[in-house]
Amino acid sequence: MPAEPAYVPPMTASPLTAEELLYLHLPDKHAELVKGVLIVREPPGGRHGQVVMEVGRLIANHVTDHGLGMVYAAETGFTLRRNPDTVRAPDVAFVRRERVPKIAPIGYPDLAPDLVIEVLSPGDRPGETLAKVADWLTAGTRLVWVIDPERRSARIYREDGTETTAAADDSLDGEAGLPGFSCPLRALL
Repeated sequence: MPAEPAYVPPMTASPLTAEELLYLHLPDKHAELVKGVLIVREPPGGRHGQVVMEVGRLIANHVTDHGLGMVYAAETGFTLRRNPDTVRAPDVAFVRRERVPKIAPIGYPDLAPDLVIEVLSPGDRPGETLAKVADWLTAGTRLVWVIDPERRSARIYREDGTETTAAADDSLDGEAGLPGFSCPLRALL
């Protein structure tokens, strides 16, 4: 059965802001804001959740063990652009210690994480995924991993515009996004 397309509500007189998104009530939905337009999707499935949890756990252990910064859980929004606002929510994000806000904001941090991990769900469309990657990199993210559990592979996108593919037997390396971190992709799948 083909996946349902992301819900995009009709355009309103003015674009939504990050602050309005924060208080928007959409039970059991995943929402992001792209240039003021609300994008709503169904929650991802079980396999997605397992991969996200495992990559998050491994990264959080490494970050804690070495005092490197902060790991943000799935669906934490980050404001990447203002007027009109773009708020993206990765599956896992890491921010270096010196860039972590001194006081955690109630709303979405106005910053791009150093490392972003997106885990594909069966309904994710390639164009939408590439648009997310472009938003992250344009905003200043150093490294984006797009993990595809179904194909047992990952695409690695870097701030310098280079990209590579990793197979299940390859390792994901934190490079400039999370120095010193490495794990076999197979361990996440």
